[in-house]
Amino acid sequence: MLGNDWITLLSAGALAFSVLNYVLLDGTDLGVGVLFGFTLCAKQRRAMAVTILPIWDANETWLVLGGGGLLALFPMAYAILLPALYLPFIVMFLALILRAVALEFRDYVPNDALKRCVDGLASCGSLLTGGLQGIILGTLVQGLPNNGEQYTGDGREWLGLFPLFCGLVLIVGYTWLGACWLYWRTEGKLQQRSKRQAKRLAIVTVALLAVLVVWTAKLDVRYAQRLSDAFVWLPGAGLFITLSISFVIGWRSRRDYLPLFAALGVFVLAFAMMIAALFPLIVPPNLTLQSAASSPVSQVFMLVGFAVLIPVTLIYNTYGFKVFSGKVHPVRD
Repeated sequence: MLGNDWITLLSAGALAFSVLNYVLLDGTDLGVGVLFGFTLCAKQRRAMAVTILPIWDANETWLVLGGGGLLALFPMAYAILLPALYLPFIVMFLALILRAVALEFRDYVPNDALKRCVDGLASCGSLLTGGLQGIILGTLVQGLPNNGEQYTGDGREWLGLFPLFCGLVLIVGYTWLGACWLYWRTEGKLQQRSKRQAKRLAIVTVALLAVLVVWTAKLDVRYAQRLSDAFVWLPGAGLFITLSISFVIGWRSRRDYLPLFAALGVFVLAFAMMIAALFPLIVPPNLTLQSAASSPVSQVFMLVGFAVLIPVTLIYNTYGFKVFSGKVHPVRD
């Protein structure tokens, strides 16, 4: 029988896995949505929408798993995070609804002018969602005032410079993923345009991430100590160099998915570095995983559920990608 510490670590791993999958999958969709606002050609916007229409809703399943898992596995963390971030969460969910409505009903809009407005709403919804997710993440890393049981702040911590900067980083990063996705899934002028965008966004994203790592290390001496550990930064640096080389080589390969996979790898690396900096905290500056965890019985019950839901969701996602794989050709709306 596993000890309580191992059960808590498995619970944290299941939760982190769900959040990471959401960031990678729906983050790519959000990036495509942001690029709607920078695309004047109606045919190209139609092709962009077609690449994500069959899969975007399944990708958001991971958000449900992550949110529900946090409540059941670490209720103390949920009780602190929710009141601190009520407004960003509410606006984010409304933005997700706005994006969903715009994507699903754009084909029923009667004329091009209205369709352009609908695509603009999809872009705004995607932009707002990505930015708020970055703000929420930045607020968490920055730390929330609490007494170990409940939130004690004034609800304005998310308006700090660090959370807002994190929002910017995630918007740019999501847009980078979206451009790489379009390079893989489209062809012709749209593919070449996406290639140029992806190369430029890669430089900006990496620069912003470098600033973010330095800024994070300055927030807390514990973060600096963990990130400066050779067992953390040395493998991280090696993996980043490998991913960067793969990204550059990917443009010369016939495998159009390579740049996207390299970009996703950078996101995985950034997520792992964040976990390394925070561990064993779940809500800085003082709430640990063990302190925030629910009872072992509740955790085991939820882990059994995760053991069923995660493979099923992965299989469904994979099947959806396989069925709707291939290049999308720009066609008239």
